Amino acid sequence: MMNSVGNPLLWGSFAVVVVIMLAIDMLLQGRKGEQSMTMKSAALWSLLWVGLSLLFNYGFWWYLNGEFGREVADKQALAFLTGYLIEKALAVDNVFVWLMLFSYFSVPASLQRRVLVYGVLGAIVLRTGMIFAGSWLVSEFSWILYVFGAFLLFTGIKMALAKEDDGAIGDKPIIRWLRGRLRMTDELSGEKFFVRRNGLLYATPLVLVLIMVELSDVIFAVDSIPAIFAVTTDPFIVLTSNLFAILGLRAMYFLLANVAERFSMLKYGLAVILVFIGAKMLLLDLIHIPVGISLGVVASILALTLIINAWVNYRNDKS
Repeated sequence: MMNSVGNPLLWGSFAVVVVIMLAIDMLLQGRKGEQSMTMKSAALWSLLWVGLSLLFNYGFWWYLNGEFGREVADKQALAFLTGYLIEKALAVDNVFVWLMLFSYFSVPASLQRRVLVYGVLGAIVLRTGMIFAGSWLVSEFSWILYVFGAFLLFTGIKMALAKEDDGAIGDKPIIRWLRGRLRMTDELSGEKFFVRRNGLLYATPLVLVLIMVELSDVIFAVDSIPAIFAVTTDPFIVLTSNLFAILGLRAMYFLLANVAERFSMLKYGLAVILVFIGAKMLLLDLIHIPVGISLGVVASILALTLIINAWVNYRNDKS
């Protein structure tokens, strides 16, 4: 049985908040046919999502403080905040992959909205299933945490040592396989995923983009979900922190769309975070690292990475 602070009231409140935020995201952040979000608008929406996430965490803390006392409330709210920060940081790498996909398939900014909406919805469904499956595995087989730790350690080292992939996306096996099995047009047709020509149904390149967006989230979820299990195994906290980070992905995408190349050092910071979390999981029986210290380490790594990145950009701009 999975241990969790989540009860019907908390789960119901979370579900209501998610539905409202999704409605806001899809109805107010630009409608079909409108131009893409400006950088200023994306920054404001990103701040709104972060603010709402922190507000939810405060409500979560307030409820637990009244029901179980200050110690429990502080511990669980801190776990939420740590998980949220980890997921938000790792999501940036996911956004960079989306940028690469849209660039390769020459999808203009005005046509990216629908793919991003479906991408976020798909990510929510996917993460929910993976988190509950992961929580069940952890509750039934506690040794699985060591497997998660080893995987994160390996992934972090691999991320730090990996060279830039200059190969064309179109040469990837999955793209060639899909192209060989789908009747496709050579050009986009607005925001349509499928068009009918001469009585036959054709997929547009936008279908390939959507499939690759969803696959990229599967890949990144395999990293980010085990990382949060290093902070807490409570499925309520893992799911809420994960989904709140995902809900702001579309605004984050447009915020970073024009400055992605300015974050060349980010992958190294994320790699260090994954190595730290992986080592923490592997040593959990030998060294207990409190959640507060984990939050401080993750935040410090991100802050130091941004400072180094700013210095590198300054040097490059001067040369």
